[in-house]
Amino acid sequence: MFNHLKWLNRIKPCALCQSTWFKHQQTSLCFECWQQLNIKPSTIQQRGITIQVATSYQFPIDRLIQQFKYQQALHHSVIFNDVLSRLNIPQVQAVVPMPISSQRLQQRGYNQAYLLAQLIARPRQLPIWMPIERVHAEQQKNLDRSERIQNIEAQFVIQAKNKIRYRRVLIIDDVVTTGSSIYALKNKLHNLGCHQVHVICIAHAAGFKPMHAGPDLGSD
Repeated sequence: MFNHLKWLNRIKPCALCQSTWFKHQQTSLCFECWQQLNIKPSTIQQRGITIQVATSYQFPIDRLIQQFKYQQALHHSVIFNDVLSRLNIPQVQAVVPMPISSQRLQQRGYNQAYLLAQLIARPRQLPIWMPIERVHAEQQKNLDRSERIQNIEAQFVIQAKNKIRYRRVLIIDDVVTTGSSIYALKNKLHNLGCHQVHVICIAHAAGFKPMHAGPDLGSD
């Protein structure tokens, strides 16, 4: 009886619904919540870039990302670690989080992409490399498509003081929408001598058609 009680005390509740029943053995969620995430690793093509994604940006992953990004729900990193572990992480020399401007950093207190990068870098003993700064964006609502693209590309600036160089790197971000930010960052990394630039994201916005879809991991 005593051993049984000790076993119950060691059960960690689901990170989403707090239930301790029917816990999924390989994740921080219960079976039901894990299935709702609809984890289907796939690759998408955007602006000539191949991007690995774990799922689509819909409920409940959209709410989790929004809370993680804007409401300091940093405990959701446990869930995102489980999600990212389903992707095929390539052999790289460094992980590059999508940069945010100093204004955004001051507002939020952290860069959510940097926290995601830590989930990938730490267990693999990889450095987190941030050679690109992002300046504050001007309002884009009155710009046409070409002006919007130019505006985004102008936001990314190479840090002159950074002398470290890597050839194979991995960009990580939470959500891919148009792919413009990833495209701009990748171009800057190429300018720094990166020959291979891989990209992974937790989710993709609606409208993307996967080039290749992996198995449904919602009920394993």
